[in-house]
Amino acid sequence: VRVSATAEYSKYSIEPASPIDFGAMAKGTKKSQTVLLENKGTLSFKFRIRQAPELASALESKSSKEGESAPSAPKRSMRRKLSSSTQARLNLGMFTVSPCSGSIRPWGQQKITVECLARQEGTCEEQLYIDITGT
Repeated sequence: VRVSATAEYSKYSIEPASPIDFGAMAKGTKKSQTVLLENKGTLSFKFRIRQAPELASALESKSSKEGESAPSAPKRSMRRKLSSSTQARLNLGMFTVSPCSGSIRPWGQQKITVECLARQEGTCEEQLYIDITGT
């Protein structure tokens, strides 16, 4: 009896990597940008986009205060129900991300749209995480 197996990690790419900057916008206008998530491996995987957890935001804020190089943390935290991760759209402040979850087959890709609706004056910044897990 011959038995064989191959173990692999999920292989993927995200373009553009980070950050997404909408630049200056007039109040009441809308802009959108696309992020491409591509499966470069031989296994299907699932993805889920979510807001940065409060713990990670607090750590990044602390490291920024200590002079280390770290991305700036969101100015405010928002609590979301777990069910929001299964919705087709994720709303965070002035930003809407869609789709925010799905599955990508081997060598497939998913376009993710990030929309910004400038509803108020001032700077809005959010930090998102993309969780990639096997099926």
